[in-house]
Amino acid sequence: MNNYVKILDWYIIKKFLSTFFFTVLIFLMIAVILDFSEKVEKFIEEPITTREIVLQYYPSFMLWIGGQLWSVCTLIAVIFFTSRMAYSSEIMSIFNAGVSFNRLMRAYFFGAAFLTLLYLLCTHYIMPVGEKYRQDIVHKYIDKSDDKGKTTNIHLFVAPNTKVFIGFYRKDDSTARDFRIEHFKNQQLVSYTKADRAEYLPETRKWRLWDYSSHSFNGLKEDLQMHLAESKDTTLSLYPEDFVDYSSQQSMMTTPRLMKYIRQQNERGASNTRKYLFELYRRTADPVTIFILTFIGMAIASRKVRGGFGFHLALGIGVGAIFVFLSKFTNVFALGQTIPVWLGAWLPNLIFAFVALRLIQTAQK
Repeated sequence: MNNYVKILDWYIIKKFLSTFFFTVLIFLMIAVILDFSEKVEKFIEEPITTREIVLQYYPSFMLWIGGQLWSVCTLIAVIFFTSRMAYSSEIMSIFNAGVSFNRLMRAYFFGAAFLTLLYLLCTHYIMPVGEKYRQDIVHKYIDKSDDKGKTTNIHLFVAPNTKVFIGFYRKDDSTARDFRIEHFKNQQLVSYTKADRAEYLPETRKWRLWDYSSHSFNGLKEDLQMHLAESKDTTLSLYPEDFVDYSSQQSMMTTPRLMKYIRQQNERGASNTRKYLFELYRRTADPVTIFILTFIGMAIASRKVRGGFGFHLALGIGVGAIFVFLSKFTNVFALGQTIPVWLGAWLPNLIFAFVALRLIQTAQK
């Protein structure tokens, strides 16, 4: 009996993983064809090379779309092979051999665990790197106006007691107008340096101030020093990439880089960190979804019903569609400050975990 169970575990795990990767392959082929048909005119019009398309854009595109469909493909794969086992009476034979439903779930658990660990690695470290390659192509050739970074009236803390104000920043040459560096002590302004113009020097990673003046305060007294037609180089924790904010910029950072960026933005007093926090929570919540959808698919497909495999598949696709809709729905509320960010990322899992539990309780045993 023990040997039978071990053989059964491997039998189901192999079916699970082979069906999953086959399902992902089919979806990737369809996605690539649709995406190419949509962007072929851009590829012809823009000076993009074949190497960039074949070796940079589409490998990273497949990595990205695979990540988007990973959980849904898991559900479809589980329903597909489990339903076939049910209608060929394999499930009933397993039960007749003395294997309980809960024991049968162990093989599905191991398969889901492997995909979850693989997805965790991908979503935290591998996919962001691929997404950076894909977005570089998109922003260079396809959607050149996606940058929503601020260029006027910018206030940023570059250190705990140092704030920078920029009246206008030009991204083309990394120059700024109405540039001011303010220093505080005990929440009181003690000095500031003001420049009519400033430019970033990439070779030294410093800012060069032109036509600047230095102001310092001692009580009600002000010490003013003018430096017209002079320049001064200063080091600040402020770089040209801080003025760039693509709509999907958070997905291009590995998790360590994302956590560092959130910490830096919080220290600077920036208010645009919710989408970055949501991305951070989502990268852990999405892999957990694999477990939930695996057991939902198993509970649905292990029972023989009228309509056969087609009914199971339609029901599974419906469940997947509802899950995707709910995820997008909570995403909007989380980014709109209606609910906490962590709840927006985890709420679909919490709801469908109860659905999975109920389906397991009522499944054919």
